Amino acid sequence: MNKVLSQAANKTAEKTGQVVLIIACSETDSNMYYASQFLAPDPFIFLRAKGYSYLLMSDLEVDRARAQAEVDVVLSYSEYEKSLKKKGMAHPEIIEVVHALLKEKKIKEVVVPPNFPLEYGDGLRNRGIALKIKPEPFFEERLIKSREEISAIRKTQAAVEEVMDEAVETLRQTESKGGKLYLKGTVLTSEFMRHQMHYSLMEKGYVAQHTIIACGADACDPHNVGSGPLRANKPIIFDIFPRSNQSRYYADMSRTVVKGKASAGVKKLYNTVLEGQNLGIALVRDGAHGKMIHEEITAFFEKQGYHTGKQDGRMQGFFHGTGHGLGLDIHELPRISKSDWVLQKGEVVTVEPGLYYPNIGAVRIEDMVLVEEKGCQNLTTYPKELEIN
Repeated sequence: MNKVLSQAANKTAEKTGQVVLIIACSETDSNMYYASQFLAPDPFIFLRAKGYSYLLMSDLEVDRARAQAEVDVVLSYSEYEKSLKKKGMAHPEIIEVVHALLKEKKIKEVVVPPNFPLEYGDGLRNRGIALKIKPEPFFEERLIKSREEISAIRKTQAAVEEVMDEAVETLRQTESKGGKLYLKGTVLTSEFMRHQMHYSLMEKGYVAQHTIIACGADACDPHNVGSGPLRANKPIIFDIFPRSNQSRYYADMSRTVVKGKASAGVKKLYNTVLEGQNLGIALVRDGAHGKMIHEEITAFFEKQGYHTGKQDGRMQGFFHGTGHGLGLDIHELPRISKSDWVLQKGEVVTVEPGLYYPNIGAVRIEDMVLVEEKGCQNLTTYPKELEIN
């Protein structure tokens, strides 16, 4: 998969003749990882110019980069430092080293991502280098997922579904006492279950953070991870979005369950969200407008009597986007929301409507789909069942 991605990352630069410069840490910057296919904890330099791709690496990483990175040339940072010291520069900073590289390649203008450090941008401009900031998607090729990328997302999703199965089995083993759920005599909490799920994912080769296991009032705040005892007969939202240690690709799934019996109000809420999600999935296709899909779901909820707005000082109803792209980032373009985006064949997006009412409960259901010419393929296979007994 590495060579496929690195070639894709450099395709636009080759066509346009633009010089691409990134200075970032590939463990936290997905554009850097996409371009170099090299994982490192500290910032390094990527340059694409005149048909060639370069990495400028410290002595600590230069040999590993030459063995692993998917670029044409890996250069030694310290060699450029030595050259500048010979010219009388006592302690060359990173911007002097980058400028030396650009000067050597006779480059006077570079295209940088929107998160390019201001300090480096000012330093280059002060040395006569023109910068053009390209907004996301910085590498447009990242939008359209290759066969290898889709396979990686599917593999991560398989792990998500396994741990969700484990969570449901844990809930099955609980007993209700005073409205709280007990597992082997101990109150089952959001924190305990999140720890168990994270540990299981880690053993499978995935890292999860901020997994949402939210019950009751917590669930009515869509990004509240949840805390305290889990309760019987109340909706619990699970939102699981780990990243693979091997491929670096994410998956994302939400399910809402009730251990015991759901109230009539929660059942109606759940069925409405499920119908809204089915509507959204049916509308996803190449050329569809994300804004239109979002508005159709919103209108459907309103028609069912579920209004969105502030009540008693907090938002209620459907007040987040319908979906987002994902891949090397958990949230990346495209969007299915109030901000319009025309979907393209090969994009992977979530469809995750939700309804939130403190006096009733909260429900969110989320699948990942692959945009196709005349519809979409659902990459999520996990069942949608409300009650667990």
